[in-house]
Amino acid sequence: MRLFVPATLTMLETLLEDGRMPVRSGTAFAATPALVESYSEGDAEEIEHVAFLEAARASLRLLGGEVDAGAAHATHPYRRVVVSVDVPDGEVVLRPDLDTSVVRLDRPGAGGTVASAEVAAVHVDLAGAVDLVRAAVDAVDRADLGDEDAELTVGDALDADLAWYDPVELPFLLSLL
Repeated sequence: MRLFVPATLTMLETLLEDGRMPVRSGTAFAATPALVESYSEGDAEEIEHVAFLEAARASLRLLGGEVDAGAAHATHPYRRVVVSVDVPDGEVVLRPDLDTSVVRLDRPGAGGTVASAEVAAVHVDLAGAVDLVRAAVDAVDRADLGDEDAELTVGDALDADLAWYDPVELPFLLSLL
């Protein structure tokens, strides 16, 4: 199953150094049967994009947590990251109680981590999105509570496309940022 894992540049550095990346609370997003059923039209790619955007939104929360804890990436604290991974269906638990696209990794022996070999692609914000992402990090909690202006701010960041990188480019990506 293709999963979209919300991440940060700090988490990508861990992936590069350790060959494994922690998945916060084991939570990822996917084109689950419930998500597919909720759309009356749209192909698989369009529905996967919906799950991808949910992961990008979750990355905002991870960034906010890193900033608050003083653990944000030293040079680029405001870049969303989504890691696309392929894992066996049997290691994924659907969580429709949380949302239609939410899944949890259930991996005996591996915990809530993904290995470098499972990474299909890495998606990272370009420099031009940093101001939008910074504003969205500050607004995402208010948006979740129904603040319409905050939701527009988050939407502006979600409208910024993340750049696509092949997993073999990860060492170069992190060194060239």
